[in-house]
Amino acid sequence: MKRDLKYLRLLAKSFPTEQEACTEIINLEAILNLPKGTEHFITDLHGENEAFEHVLRNASGVIRQKVEMIFGATLTAQEIRDLCTLIYYPEDKLRVVRTTLRSRARMQEWYRVTLMRIIQVMAACSSKYTRSKVRKALPKEYSYIVEELLHEWIEDNQNKRRYMMSIIDSIIATGRSDHFIATICNVIHRLVIDSLHIIGDIYDRGPGAHLIMETLCNYHNYDIQWGNHDVVWMGAAAGSRACVANVLRMCFRYANLSTLEDGYGINLLPLTTFAMESYADDPCTIFRPKKNEYETLPESQLALIAKLHKAIAIIQFKQEKLVIDRNPEFGMDDRNLLHLIDFKKGTITLGGKEYELKDKNFPTIDPDDPYALTPAEQSVLEGLTRSFETSDKLRRHIGCFLTHGSSYLVRNSNLMFHGSMPMNPDGSFREMMIQGKPYSGKKLFDKVDQMVRNAYYTRDETPRRQAGQDFLWYLWCGPVAPTFDKDKMATFERYFIADKETHKEVNGAYKQLKERADICEKILREFGVTDMKHAHIINGHIPVKTIKGESPIRADGRLLMIDGGYSKAYQQETGIAGYTLIYNSQSLKLVQHEPFTTREQAVRQGLDILSETKVLEFEESRRYVRDTDQGATLREQIDDLYQLLEAYRNGSIRS
Repeated sequence: MKRDLKYLRLLAKSFPTEQEACTEIINLEAILNLPKGTEHFITDLHGENEAFEHVLRNASGVIRQKVEMIFGATLTAQEIRDLCTLIYYPEDKLRVVRTTLRSRARMQEWYRVTLMRIIQVMAACSSKYTRSKVRKALPKEYSYIVEELLHEWIEDNQNKRRYMMSIIDSIIATGRSDHFIATICNVIHRLVIDSLHIIGDIYDRGPGAHLIMETLCNYHNYDIQWGNHDVVWMGAAAGSRACVANVLRMCFRYANLSTLEDGYGINLLPLTTFAMESYADDPCTIFRPKKNEYETLPESQLALIAKLHKAIAIIQFKQEKLVIDRNPEFGMDDRNLLHLIDFKKGTITLGGKEYELKDKNFPTIDPDDPYALTPAEQSVLEGLTRSFETSDKLRRHIGCFLTHGSSYLVRNSNLMFHGSMPMNPDGSFREMMIQGKPYSGKKLFDKVDQMVRNAYYTRDETPRRQAGQDFLWYLWCGPVAPTFDKDKMATFERYFIADKETHKEVNGAYKQLKERADICEKILREFGVTDMKHAHIINGHIPVKTIKGESPIRADGRLLMIDGGYSKAYQQETGIAGYTLIYNSQSLKLVQHEPFTTREQAVRQGLDILSETKVLEFEESRRYVRDTDQGATLREQIDDLYQLLEAYRNGSIRS
């Protein structure tokens, strides 16, 4: 009781009178009876920032649905398309409109009509929120004006229609129309997505991971479940040289220099000088970039990237040997392959079979000590690591990863993680040894969270920091890592050996077991999910090959695999350009996207991502805030406030 009283005294600082406690109880009780906010789930963005931005701006088709619902009977298809484009890209569309209309009188009439329409759209989007929450979404300079317009529109008070029109005319007369329209459109974007879940792999392949992270770091409500392509960047930022080499290799593989240089200011000059000297006469053919659009680059740049690619790949193979030797519990000795090369014959022997190498030029490898870095390689790697560690923007973005991220998240009976649950073939949870102790199931994921944070926040040169850096590398490619869960990452084999049998990466038991509803329910219960009516595992990591008839819906609906191929590099395999999962107060919907063109085309031609929506679950009655995890938290707060109220009334605490 003494302890409870101490807590209540702390609570009393926020609600210092009986009246204020009563008011807060009333407010919270009211919120419990609002419809559940809309959650969006997206995974495996892989640097495709333009497609991601468009999905946020159109809310996976939700905004178009609202516009059609409001204006479907009064506007033409073209007018609806133009209004949607304006809401998605207000600044860009306004420039087009000004160029098209030109006349001041025509522009003023367009402003008057358009302002009325976007206020109607905003009123529809704000209907499930408290006025307080809507007010917080508004910039202070317009909050009073917008609240007045919304109130009068919702009330549909004909007696005050002249008052409302006078506000709109004043906005036009003062020259604030463009800014006001852009502000309202941005508020609409915010209101239609109450919370955003990113289920891993923001980085690599596409050119704009840094732009995605900038958007997220300024987003109103989001969380991230780390993917292996994310943790390797976290490892690079934490100073892991093995992670630095892997990050660079992936960027060169997809000709993605913009994230490195423009995004994070990574200095590639020393590596460029080293690569041009070491591989001056080497065409580095097998290291040509793989990115689909790379043919737009000049041949000289492609040739240079190929040399950079080979140089860092060799450094990577050498550096990884040190990590593997330091950590025998990783069980990855079989990934040390350089000593198996016969440099005279240009072959390698794996599993008792000899394979000819596709590239036999290794000027920086000493056959007698193949894993030793040359002095030049050592200097280059040290400089690159410093560049990653000291990038202010990268540090800020990784800070967002740690503040808003984790290896998993349970929200409203949905369990989200990127890769897999390590399991044995019999359905039991597979153990992973971490610092001499076994971990499995939820405890493994919790330990991963702890190790990731320790790795990044331990800055002094200690064994603990080294262990953390090595663990981040393991999460990128380790056989029992939840973010990877394959027997190997066959990087060397894919580069140097033609026989595709050596390229095979065998998935953990989860890949097959996840098709079973009983296994999925076992995993859900492991993470504390008990409401099986609405329970799902939501995964990314493995692209769903829709073009081959694969479905994202598995295990009788218990598992939703929503990696649909935002990455252009995957779209030939998947046949689509990504999924979004939408969970609102009445339904759970899967939205399947077609490829996005460009922002410029979207604005000029009114193009949208063509999407197909499938309703997975539908509730006859709405789900309210009281039915969600947020509702459970609010009910706890209400209980605490009632205790505070009682303490005020019995004199235990005086206001």
